[in-house]
Amino acid sequence: MENKTIYLDTCTYNRPFDDQTQLRISLETQAKLFIQTLIKNNKLDLVYSYVCFYENYINPFENKKLAIYEFSQNAKYNVIENNNILLKANFFITVDDGILKYNTNEIKIFDPIAFLKYWENNGGKND
Repeated sequence: MENKTIYLDTCTYNRPFDDQTQLRISLETQAKLFIQTLIKNNKLDLVYSYVCFYENYINPFENKKLAIYEFSQNAKYNVIENNNILLKANFFITVDDGILKYNTNEIKIFDPIAFLKYWENNGGKND
């Protein structure tokens, strides 16, 4: 798979800390954790932004804040505020239903589960 830059929004970073007794949340968490493994194994390049940094900075839960900060250190690209943020990533991963309804040709928007289906169907599993 050629295009392998990925942006995770803040709600996706927080998904593993949500109520795992709900099936959707549990499945999205497992998919998100697998995506993290792909990032750590250099199969995907993480794009991290000033927005995620700020939202994590104001997170009132220290354990969540620290875990997200530590993972953010895997970012290959750190983006500051500019008009070209969407040009830095090929995929935008979110668990926010409002964002998932948004349609654009500039970036592919997926929930973690749909992204993994796309990844496997487009040769990512063999990278």
